[in-house]
Amino acid sequence: MEKKEIVFSVNRYHGVNEIPEKIQQLIHQATESALLAHAPYSHFQVGAVVELENGILVAGNNQENIAYPSGLCAERVALFAARANYPEQIIKRLVLVAIDHNKATDQPAYPCGACRQVMVDIERVQQKPMEIWMAGTQSIEMVEQAVMLLPMEFKWGGPQSPA
Repeated sequence: MEKKEIVFSVNRYHGVNEIPEKIQQLIHQATESALLAHAPYSHFQVGAVVELENGILVAGNNQENIAYPSGLCAERVALFAARANYPEQIIKRLVLVAIDHNKATDQPAYPCGACRQVMVDIERVQQKPMEIWMAGTQSIEMVEQAVMLLPMEFKWGGPQSPA
């Protein structure tokens, strides 16, 4: 038997005064996007903003559906919209915020497993990491690449695999 240890770093900030102004602006835009989320069942509104390397911003928010689980998370809405509309652009960073029952969360909301897998796959395809910023009112966290959130991502080694 061999034991494998996985270690990664998370940058934690204790308020917006500790982060760059550009990230503060993206957090504000992600919050605006969260307010537009369609979350009539959970009342947990999530907003995401993707920044492309050319500076274009693409927003997304969670979209719930009465036929659960037919909805989609904010991260995937923003990422898929960015890939659909700007397929040649590198995704530089993703910023994520959550509002729970009309109140911004104190601590960051983390992406679900499906969103983490999508982020890791985008990094693989674009062959560049993307920063992931997760913001709460009391704490903001950032990882320098999505694979840090999913160190044991799904990989397929089949005959048609692009890996």
